[in-house]
Amino acid sequence: MATRSHANKDLFGTSKATPSTIRVGIGGWTFEPWRKNFYPEGLVQRRELEYASRHVTAIEINGTFYGAQKPATYKKWAGETPEHFMFSLKAPRYVMASKSLGDAGRGVEGFVFGGLAEMGDRLGPILWQVPPTRRFDADDIARFMDLLPPELEGRPLRHVLETRHESFMCEAYIALARKHRVATVFTDSPEYPSYADITGDFVDARLMRSRSGQKHGYPAAELNVWAKRAREWADGGDPADLPHVAAPLPNGKPREVFIYFISAAKEHNPAAAMALIDRLG
Repeated sequence: MATRSHANKDLFGTSKATPSTIRVGIGGWTFEPWRKNFYPEGLVQRRELEYASRHVTAIEINGTFYGAQKPATYKKWAGETPEHFMFSLKAPRYVMASKSLGDAGRGVEGFVFGGLAEMGDRLGPILWQVPPTRRFDADDIARFMDLLPPELEGRPLRHVLETRHESFMCEAYIALARKHRVATVFTDSPEYPSYADITGDFVDARLMRSRSGQKHGYPAAELNVWAKRAREWADGGDPADLPHVAAPLPNGKPREVFIYFISAAKEHNPAAAMALIDRLG
């Protein structure tokens, strides 16, 4: 794990964002119930990102799924967050809805080169969410992966696919993603395909089982297990207790880990993220 530095302080207290290989966060920062159990009373909405980014270490932006933003907006978001904080961005749905993903090059380039560079070192994984109606087509997915730019203005890019059709749960897909070094989301959900095979240089997990009856979204024992898995991922391991299509990988090099508490009992997701961050130290 990377050496930690002293966190930045501001009017919201101590920032959680530090040089770590593990980042934990939530989906978005604008959600009305959070104004009752996460944000301080009276905090103006325009400062919610500033506050959230000092209590979690990453945020997944869902708004880009509905349309790319202006470069000035990406720059503004980055400027409101502390050093070492990162965003994940969901790629626009119109790209992933293309009749052929292998022919979506114009959309891919338009999004990636349309202003993301303004985020600088705050830019984390780019999430390409495959619609649940799209079955695995090896040739089409291989062509799509070839379209993903490896870097942006000299910075390596992190690409991750979230697959939502069970046909992707096959060794042919795992081998293809590993060949292209494209990560695959581990979606811990009862509704979507859930497999934790590591296919890229980092791990991206979307945890979707928070419960309304739990103060922190998850029972303490489950958060302890997720902390253990996060450390194992970061140390180069591949937790064998999680579902896999192929055999778990042998221990390898340390890697970055991004964990997001998404959907389910969304009102408790900030509490779940902060509780996991506390367990990770």
